[in-house]
Amino acid sequence: MTENIDSTATYLQNIRDRVGQIIVGQEVVVERTLIALLTSGHLLLEGMPGLAKTLLVNTVSKAMHLDFKRIQFTIDLLPADILGTEIFDDKTGNFRTHKGPIFTNLLLADEINRAAPKVQGALLEAMQERKITLGNQTFELPTPFLVIATQNPIEQSGTFELPEAQLDRFMLCHRLSYPTPEEEEEIMRRNLKLGVKKGESGAVARTEFDLISDETVGSPEDLVTAMEAVHNIHVSDVFIKHTVNIIERTRHHRDLEVGCSPRAGISLLKASRARALIHGRDYVIPEDLFALAPDVCLHRIRLNYEALAEGKTAHGVLQEIIEESIS
Repeated sequence: MTENIDSTATYLQNIRDRVGQIIVGQEVVVERTLIALLTSGHLLLEGMPGLAKTLLVNTVSKAMHLDFKRIQFTIDLLPADILGTEIFDDKTGNFRTHKGPIFTNLLLADEINRAAPKVQGALLEAMQERKITLGNQTFELPTPFLVIATQNPIEQSGTFELPEAQLDRFMLCHRLSYPTPEEEEEIMRRNLKLGVKKGESGAVARTEFDLISDETVGSPEDLVTAMEAVHNIHVSDVFIKHTVNIIERTRHHRDLEVGCSPRAGISLLKASRARALIHGRDYVIPEDLFALAPDVCLHRIRLNYEALAEGKTAHGVLQEIIEESIS
């Protein structure tokens, strides 16, 4: 058991090292991406443009030999642009199915909150059941299937807030921050060394995307082994009680209008298992719970009017709940 955990942890660390050759910093985001992959969850990244979200997902997909597609969400996007549609063939007189970009392993839904609610809702069946319906036919999505969505802060113009049903489909919601001054200096140093890429009729400045290698880390079987290893991570009864206590308190807290669903508790346990594996442990510890609770819970809770008027924050309320739950 320990030997299997060690080899899997080494495989996951090699992926993180490969991503680190392209991405400066963002170790936590890479960890959350791996957690989502290992547990078949979905990940929502909230942050400003220019923080290498697309580059990160592309690098991870290449390192793990996964198919990757990106959709830029806009106000005029239609559900058929994501799922696909049926097209009438004049030659045969029959309808043929044109599958959309959702048929992939890693789907990057870029700026998902810029699309209309009906388009956001088009992802619901796919994210929950890993299948979609086109006409009278139902299609299974590839395995693994993971949606990594990004959104700008809600207060920006031209955005639509994601409904609670959509938010609850995301296992994790991670808030990205800007790099530290030291990390940003390293980003600029690397960029200065990129040079140009020559073509038949000229040249173009190289970008970080040109550095992504097609060479994979490990094999598809290694990913399957890692996903199976997650289920061998021990979770104690005490850890489960702490998890349930936190989730339960969000539903009755005086400052919260909306608390966490049972799916949040399941997500917290699954994510904790995956984080333990990534860190080379065959058991979860309270640190896993504390590290992941904000990413699992914050996008599922809502402050009431009184709490907002008092200037309270969801993060502060959640920290209070966690401290009360373990005291």
